Amino acid sequence: MFGGAGLYHRGIFFAILFDDFLYFKVDDRNRPDYLAANMEPFRPYPDRKVTFQYYRVPADVLEDRRLLRAWAEKAVGAARDGRATPPRKTSKRRKRRGR
Repeated sequence: MFGGAGLYHRGIFFAILFDDFLYFKVDDRNRPDYLAANMEPFRPYPDRKVTFQYYRVPADVLEDRRLLRAWAEKAVGAARDGRATPPRKTSKRRKRRGR
């Protein structure tokens, strides 16, 4: 799609490897961590303003195994909670007209 690789945990897409950088999925709960570290959102197309809900993982996080695991767990949670819920099945019964 954009020339990167996706990382999954138990079927949940939570991270992107792109251009030698690691990006984790964010939501309102973990985005402040990335903003406090001055990290930018994932932009695979520099000429477009489109961003994705993935942010670059700071170098100090990558160098600390426990911190990396904590951030990865938050990313998995963000990805899991952000998954689209399947549409509800509608009844196939037809409405009777004239009644």
